Amino acid sequence: MLLLSGKNSIYNNLKNMIQTVVTPEKADFDMAVSLPAEYVGKEVHVLFYIDEEVKKTTASILPQKKPSDFFGTLSLEDGEKMQAHITQSRNEWERNS
Repeated sequence: MLLLSGKNSIYNNLKNMIQTVVTPEKADFDMAVSLPAEYVGKEVHVLFYIDEEVKKTTASILPQKKPSDFFGTLSLEDGEKMQAHITQSRNEWERNS
């Protein structure tokens, strides 16, 4: 199980989200779940969906982006700062290797 939380999570509006993936071998199966204490006594949503169907649906809805679609997203100054940081990081990495 994966606990998704924190500032950088795409689920940052949710305090905690638990996700796990199962592959059932028959239509009827039992699944034991251990929940955090703060989940006890609260309504918890359980979803079952086929991963391949979600990927197909998402791929058909979202347009395919080309690198040129992102042209001008960063200012020239920000791009130069990022490039300088990357160069410095690579130099440090090579020095420490």
